[in-house]
Amino acid sequence: MLLRGYGTAGPWGWLTLLLVACAAWASEITFELPDNAKQCFYEEIVQGTKCTLEFQVITGGHYDVDCQLEDPDGSVLYKEMKKQYDSFTFTASRNGTYKFCFSNEFSTFTHKTVYFDFQVGEDPPLFPSENRATALTQMESACVSIHDALKSVIDYQTHFRLREAQGRSRAEDLNTRVAYWSIGEAIILLVVSVGQVFLLKSFFSDKRTTTSRVTS
Repeated sequence: MLLRGYGTAGPWGWLTLLLVACAAWASEITFELPDNAKQCFYEEIVQGTKCTLEFQVITGGHYDVDCQLEDPDGSVLYKEMKKQYDSFTFTASRNGTYKFCFSNEFSTFTHKTVYFDFQVGEDPPLFPSENRATALTQMESACVSIHDALKSVIDYQTHFRLREAQGRSRAEDLNTRVAYWSIGEAIILLVVSVGQVFLLKSFFSDKRTTTSRVTS
């Protein structure tokens, strides 16, 4: 498997990688996508191979990003604008390098954190006997079932981690807004209190000035 990244953001596109977990048939990457930036990845795929691209924006702005997938001829297989998350499955029509890009060029100041999982082909059989006509033994069948269940557990754990990271980001953003709002309210109360003091002083000062003029 060959997975390469290239972006218009210079070194930021690949130096900010937070997680890379590559297997023989799948790639999972979480990376930071700066504002006004575009990040592309390339994959060598054999004709007839079934592939699945799944992505989700974890943090940043409205949690949306542009995504586009192209075949070796440059034909667009998939294109979505300002998506928070999505999944796309296709079968490679020919041998060559397939390119998929994530773009944050529509954002002027908001960084995004994007996760994607690109699966190429099917997992190899756990036992060579799975491809033969004879039935599996009871132990082999149990191992296959456990293997499938563990893969499902890994997928669930990944999605829960993404949801937890997204929820934490939202909570931190809300906490920051509440802190700024509280500071603003405190400043307003201070200004109003000082203004009331000066206003009351002006009332009493005018009264004493008027009394002194009448006496004289």
